[in-house]
Amino acid sequence: MGVRHSSDGRTVIHFRAAGVSLLAAHLLLVGWLTLRPLDVPWIAAANFEPLAGIRADLALGPVEAARRIGGALLLLAPLGVLLPMAGGRIFVSPWLSLLRTAAAGALISLAIELGQTGVPGQVVDIDSLLLNTTGVVLAHLLVVPFCRARLRRRGLPGVRDLPHHRQETRLRDEAPGGTTPTITGVGLAP
Repeated sequence: MGVRHSSDGRTVIHFRAAGVSLLAAHLLLVGWLTLRPLDVPWIAAANFEPLAGIRADLALGPVEAARRIGGALLLLAPLGVLLPMAGGRIFVSPWLSLLRTAAAGALISLAIELGQTGVPGQVVDIDSLLLNTTGVVLAHLLVVPFCRARLRRRGLPGVRDLPHHRQETRLRDEAPGGTTPTITGVGLAP
């Protein structure tokens, strides 16, 4: 992935750059899969009743249900890892990160479903939104906390959002009597 350790923060930049690049590639692939016109002989009606599509998939048998439901779960699941990776933060509240990632995944899924309204052969399905968002949340829960904990234990140099780094910098920069007030644009006397 091109991760190098340096004292000037390049490690975090490499993680973010890789995350943004992979996120863009994944979204392009998802857009191509979900927003291209399909040549089909007939189209099912749009589904706006939650869980009705999942029940219909389960009625088709276990193999077909697993294929359809699993496909919907896996379609946007990489976003659960790629969105936090593109953010580049190692020290962040796990619940806040999960909430942000789930919300972003739900909004992207909603945008896809709304985009499908004008595409021939594609059908809007509320269950796709639910399953896509669930896939994002599951991927986030299974991967991100573990990876962040591992990166924190490694003590990467150049990571500037460390809580102890901010405190040490603040204590080192302050004089015992406090900092000297300065006015910008005013030079020193001769």
